[in-house]
Formats: sequence, C-alpha cells, structure tokens
Amino acid sequence: MGEKVVADGFGPSDRQQYRRKLQQCLAGLARLLAEKRFDRPRNLMGVEIELNLAGADGLPRMLNGPVLEKIASPDFQTELGMFNLEVNIAPHQLGGRVFDRLAEEIGTGIGYADRKAGELDAGVVMIGILPTLTQDDLVYENLSAADRYALLNDQILAARGEDFTLDIHGVERLLCTSESIVPEAACTSVQLHLQVTPDRFAAVWNAAQAVSGVQIALGANAPFVFGREVWRESRPPLFQQATDTRPPELQAQGVRPRTWFGERWVDSVYDLFEENLRYFPALLPICDEEDPLLVLDGGGVPRLQELVLHNGTVYRWNRPVYGWVDGVPHLRVENRVLPAGPTVTDVIANAAFYYGLVRSLADEPRPVWKRMTFEDAEANFDTACRHGIEAELRWPRSGRGGGIATLPAVRLVLDELLPLAAAGLDAWHIEPADRDFYLGVIEQRCLRRVNGASWQADTFHRALESGLDREAALAATTRRYRTLMHAGEPVHTWPVGID
Repeated sequence: MGEKVVADGFGPSDRQQYRRKLQQCLAGLARLLAEKRFDRPRNLMGVEIELNLAGADGLPRMLNGPVLEKIASPDFQTELGMFNLEVNIAPHQLGGRVFDRLAEEIGTGIGYADRKAGELDAGVVMIGILPTLTQDDLVYENLSAADRYALLNDQILAARGEDFTLDIHGVERLLCTSESIVPEAACTSVQLHLQVTPDRFAAVWNAAQAVSGVQIALGANAPFVFGREVWRESRPPLFQQATDTRPPELQAQGVRPRTWFGERWVDSVYDLFEENLRYFPALLPICDEEDPLLVLDGGGVPRLQELVLHNGTVYRWNRPVYGWVDGVPHLRVENRVLPAGPTVTDVIANAAFYYGLVRSLADEPRPVWKRMTFEDAEANFDTACRHGIEAELRWPRSGRGGGIATLPAVRLVLDELLPLAAAGLDAWHIEPADRDFYLGVIEQRCLRRVNGASWQADTFHRALESGLDREAALAATTRRYRTLMHAGEPVHTWPVGID
C-alpha cells in the first residue's frame, strides 16, 4: 500500500483528482466484469501472518529493522509497529496435502526468523495482542521506519482532528487516549486469501461474513490490552478505535467507521468497491499515471491502482481484493478475522476449517445468508469477540421449520459446522489425512472449551494466585506462551500455569 509516497501533504486539487480517478477505476472494474476478463478458476489460497518481537523477559522489542536485515528474505517485511513483522506465504492450490505443506513452510519460516531474531536478544511471538505491550510502547516514535506509515498516521489524525480515545469495557475496562494510530500495531492477525471468479465472489464473501463470529469464537487469542483483561478477542474494538477518523459528533450521526463489519449481504464484488467510494473519503490521494479506460479501450488490463490503494484504507474484516498477475486480473476474498497463533498447527486448523466451511456454505442451494439477517451475523461477531469460546451465537435452524436459534458456539460447530467443513474440504479434494487431523484440532478445542484467549486468561490468573503482581504475571504468561508456541503442540493441549 502506498508504494509511491509523497512527503508534502495533499491539497484540495489532489483529492478532487483522486476522486475522479477512483470513479474511472470503478468504471474500469465494471467493464472488466461485464467483459468477463478475469482469471479462470484456479482454487488458489494464500496466507499472511503478522508477528510480534519480544525478548526472553517477555517484553516487546522495537527491532524489526535490524531483525529483517538478519532474516534477509523477501517473505518477511515490516508492519506498522517496530515490534512487528509479517510473513507472506506464496499462493498454493487447494487440494491434496496442502495444509501439511503449509504447516511445514510456515513452521520453517517462523523458526528461522526466531533464530535470527535471537541474535539480537529478541524472539518471534505469534499472538493476537502481546500481553506485555503498554501504552508507552505504542507511541509515534515506535512507528516502523517507512514513509507510508507516517503518512497514513498523519492523514488519519488530520481527518479525525483530535487524539484517539480507546475505551473497551470487558472483564476490566481500558480507557486511555493516543496521539497516533500506533495502538493499531498491537493487533496481529492471520489473513486468509481465496482467489475466486466474479460469479463466485458474492457467495464466498457472504459465507465468510456469516461465519466470522464462529471463527472468532474458536480462535480468540487477544484477551489483554495494555495490561487490562478486556474482551476475549480485543483486536476488533482496539483496531476500530485506533483507526477511527470520526470525532464523537460524527460517530453520533451514524457515520460509518473505516474499520467495519459491513451492513448488508452483496450480489457482486462491485457492490463493495462502490461502497468504498461512496462512504469513505480518501486518506492517501496518490494518483497513478494510468488511464484505466484508455487501457481498456486499447485491449489492455488496467492495474486500477487508485482503487486498490483506497481499498487498503477501508478495513473490512472480509475485504475484496483486485489483483493483477502477468497481465491477467483476478479477485480474492481476504479473510482478516483471525488473530495470529497460538501455534502453526492452530493456524492451519483455523484455515482448514474456514476454507472447508466457506466452500460448503457457498455451494448450498439455500444459502445461509438467505436464512439469517446480516444483523445477526454482525451480532455474532461482536458476541464472539466479547466471550470467545463461551459465546452463544444465532444460527438458522436446520430442517423445514426454519427460524433462528441461539446456541453455544461449541455445540454449533460440533453438531453442524464441522461436518460441513469436512464436506467442503472433500470438495476441494483435500486428502482425508489432512482433513481429519486439522478438523480434529478444532473438534478438541470445542470439546475442551479451550482456545488461546482462555489459556492466556487462566494462566494469568494462576500467576496472580501464585503471588506475582500484575506486570510480572503478564510477563510470565507471555514467556510461557512463547515456549509452548515454539514447541508446537496445539493450544487445547497446553497445561495452564507458568511452570
């Protein structure tokens, strides 16, 4: 995002020109869809994982620049905070033993990065929010050293016109302010990509939205923010508040936040890009020289750079992606719901469950988004963030009677969604050994009612009971987490406690 960055700010003419280019890009997207110019079905998936750097003491290390120099691999890059890295896994075709191959690749990459970080008295921790991060760590001075991050910070702050208020009511209450967007960097996630054809896009995106609450309930791994125990998955409220361009008056008027779940089921990928233009002013009005309509008139394929850049500043939990490879455009659904961690096995189990379940739901003749309201899907997301594995979710009843039932997330998964995920993985031609192993991890998580968030909270409280103060208990929890994470056994098997 924002590879071509300017340093002198933007004026009214820049924004007007950018708005015109966005409209041209949207018209270009409409033509590409109408002319059926997109890539053929390829069943491609991809994974990105955001990581934290912490020392042997469990405290964050602001060392991503030096660590990246040690790693010296294009697969790893900076993220917003100096304590963040991101690893990008090359696209894979869904099928066969792809999940075992992914687990090996990710495990090898993270292990290598951890060893190189160790040369600088740091290590890699794959977790939703590092428990030992404090408000003093999340300041402008710890923004990664890349112009685009500073520019994004300045533009969001200018749009808001005042400091950010962070206010999350959970087990405890977090209430503070921030002079920058750096608290967003506390939120580290797994992003699951799925390349789809235009005809399939709406079904896959709607299915992904419908199951977002279930994903969070199973995978919650961020119960602490600045040392306070808040929601079981605290990334969504923290991310929304740390990127909120709306002062309180605009919030009261119902203006949409840039980090949002959405507000309706869609019929086409065009709907989402059109919403982006209609609802959200440009943050980075950087114009490319390409004229997308002239490129189309000449028989070429435009890159739609302005549309892509603007889309990157609207933080949907399931985001549409327009891509361009070797002159051929494609579409992806980017699922940004899940926190990082706890282990590679847990990450791959979450991915297998997601890809299988979305495939089954998108193929259903009477799809779930025709049987439940969008408001129910959004409420499930919020409830799961608050309560994690203990959440109760609304879901359509099976059978002719229909209607909506409220039931424990673990029962919904065990009784209904795991069989659907298995059928979806069969439809992707995943080997039964991969299917059964990774869905078995999800099953055990449900049976034991344990995920990363519940383990962190239980271990923290056990540490407090042993006589440690809050700060020491958070550090001890982080150190124990890091040890178990690198050992690699899935989180439902982890013993509670710091010993």
